[in-house]
Amino acid sequence: MTNEHDNVEHYGLQWPGKSRAIENALSAPLGRLEVASEDNSKPLASTSHIFIEGDNLEALKLLRPEYLEQVKMIYIDPPYNTGKKFIYPDNFCSPDAAGSHKSPSARHSAWLNMMYPRLLVARDLLRPDGVFFVSIDDNEVHNLRVIMDEIFGPENFLAHIIWQHSVQPKGYAHTYSIHHNHILSYRKSDAHKISQLERTNQDNKAYSNPDNDPKGDWRHGDVRNSLFRPNLRYGIQTPSGKSIAPPKNGWRWSRETVQGKIDTGEIYFSNDETRILRKIYLIDQNGRTPETIWFGKDVGVSRDGAKELKSVFAGLLPFDTVKPMALIDRMMQVAGVSGDDLVLDFFAGSCTTAHAVLRAGQARFIVVQSPEPVNPSLPHGKAALSLHLETIADIGKARVKYALSQYDRKDSYTIYKISSRAD
Repeated sequence: MTNEHDNVEHYGLQWPGKSRAIENALSAPLGRLEVASEDNSKPLASTSHIFIEGDNLEALKLLRPEYLEQVKMIYIDPPYNTGKKFIYPDNFCSPDAAGSHKSPSARHSAWLNMMYPRLLVARDLLRPDGVFFVSIDDNEVHNLRVIMDEIFGPENFLAHIIWQHSVQPKGYAHTYSIHHNHILSYRKSDAHKISQLERTNQDNKAYSNPDNDPKGDWRHGDVRNSLFRPNLRYGIQTPSGKSIAPPKNGWRWSRETVQGKIDTGEIYFSNDETRILRKIYLIDQNGRTPETIWFGKDVGVSRDGAKELKSVFAGLLPFDTVKPMALIDRMMQVAGVSGDDLVLDFFAGSCTTAHAVLRAGQARFIVVQSPEPVNPSLPHGKAALSLHLETIADIGKARVKYALSQYDRKDSYTIYKISSRAD
């Protein structure tokens, strides 16, 4: 039977394997969650923090019944598709698409087939007021933006953030020195409200009180409209009877609002009565609006992430491309994570997200990491093996255990693995 929508054209991104990727997202999970140790055996709903070892698509499907629309924030740092084979060879990918190096188009298709079903299922887990952050580099940011628009809706796009992940020049000849990664942010619905950042002394340095205003420190603000508004083009009469002509685009407010601000002293006249000036008071600033460039000095760089991981493992670095915890902190601040909110990371890696949640002393985490063997030919793989950590999941579990003891957390913590339903 032919679906009535089959012949309807929709805006979106098409690639080989997309229809099967969607089917895979909608299909039932093949395995089940099993507690890895009887020592920490607890049902899903009664444990504060959860580590799942196994394929993350299976894990997301298994979490869906229990955690449907329960997650406040999701952050993932997926593979960046730099030409290496993926460790997520989903069964719908053709051999040529699953990690083939034969063509860029095949690599893009393989990456999209890996990401699409995971994003589809993860969206179901977000609360209506939830928010999703995903890190990516230049190789797939354009494709990621399109599929995120498809899955979340373009109206739920929040920001394309640039994170300065390094400050040292790379020094390569005949190319640019890359110092950034991208972070795309989407909300589940308009129930999500962006939270303000805490103000710092640096944010407040422009405020002063040269005229002893009883309301306290202030700075000048603009009175001009950034857009052409002919209805806001009117003259303003000064105390001595002069008239101040409107700026080219008009004033920012109506005549009545401007007069109200003059009456309260928020707007005052220059000494020669040729201009109106506005005061923005520090006491009225509840926070700082998040910006779309996150500098390393504020949220850390990759070296900070490596340094933090070394502190866990006695100076050894068993994992590369480590995100700094301050970067996760910034996301949790903007997302408004608090109390016992749930934070999910299903490409957990070395478990920076889990560590950041535990350090913050609030919220709960669910992290998922496959038991991918470390690479013994690479320096970080050798470091991991010297610590008797044979998989990436082993590294993450060891870090979580360290963080729990470091912050003396008594929260319940359960490790699950994914086993076959036949087991």
